[in-house]
Amino acid sequence: MAERVTAVAAGRRHSVCVRSDGWVRAVGNGAAGERDVDRWGDIIAVAAGDVHTATNTGRSHTVGLRSDGTVLATGWDGDGQCQVLAWGQVVAIAAGWRRTVGVRADGTVLAVGRTAEGGCEVGAWREVVAIAAGDWHTVGVRADGTAIASGASRRGQCDVGGWREVTSVAAGYLHTVGLTKGGHVVAAGRHSSPECDVAGWVDVVAVSAGSYHTVAVRADGHVYAVGANDHGQCDVSYWRDIVAVSAGSTHTLGLRADGSVTATGNNADGQCDVDGFTVSARSSSAR
Repeated sequence: MAERVTAVAAGRRHSVCVRSDGWVRAVGNGAAGERDVDRWGDIIAVAAGDVHTATNTGRSHTVGLRSDGTVLATGWDGDGQCQVLAWGQVVAIAAGWRRTVGVRADGTVLAVGRTAEGGCEVGAWREVVAIAAGDWHTVGVRADGTAIASGASRRGQCDVGGWREVTSVAAGYLHTVGLTKGGHVVAAGRHSSPECDVAGWVDVVAVSAGSYHTVAVRADGHVYAVGANDHGQCDVSYWRDIVAVSAGSTHTLGLRADGSVTATGNNADGQCDVDGFTVSARSSSAR
């Protein structure tokens, strides 16, 4: 029996999903252990390490949030970014390059991993309701609709202090996007670059940021995309009935209303081979 997919996450060279049965599947490159999720159960959300495309990048990690508020992680752990087993009462997760962050039910934020750029400096954050992790920066949304950020901001990707009525955020390599209550999208970072060209977007219900591209879902199930398209990661104009998207480094995933998944972009490691995501995990692997 096919299972509906309820959440997707795209990383540097792998893709992950959560199905309605609470199990997780992954495709793509798993050399660092980022695909070792076959025994994860009772998962309600996943995050894949956001790693920009470069000759010296590739290893990544995967994070899963259980329904009881505990967290699992697997994959590259060079800076301790997978050390999340002690976490509890977590309601949202995000994974950046060498970093994992989580929002607790009380609005405080947890972070583990690389500290050099300041992306883990979230201990003083309060009343946070949503989180995103880019390569070198972390962004949060407060309950009052304002945004906060920490980490590297050499292209202005942390310049979100003026944002208002924000409901969610997404963080890429050198840019950040936010979705407002009115369905508009705001951007910070490399404003001269196309990934920040979102001013005309309307009726948006979800956003995601890749290394050099930005993707958004409209209320009618159509998808916007801007930015780098060298691998076809922005070729989403024909997608329909989409309810969620996830932008990886050079590929994009779309979750349809019927629980199936579509993908476009770089498939050099099989990260777009998502047709099997709806196949029952219990029938395809021993538990």
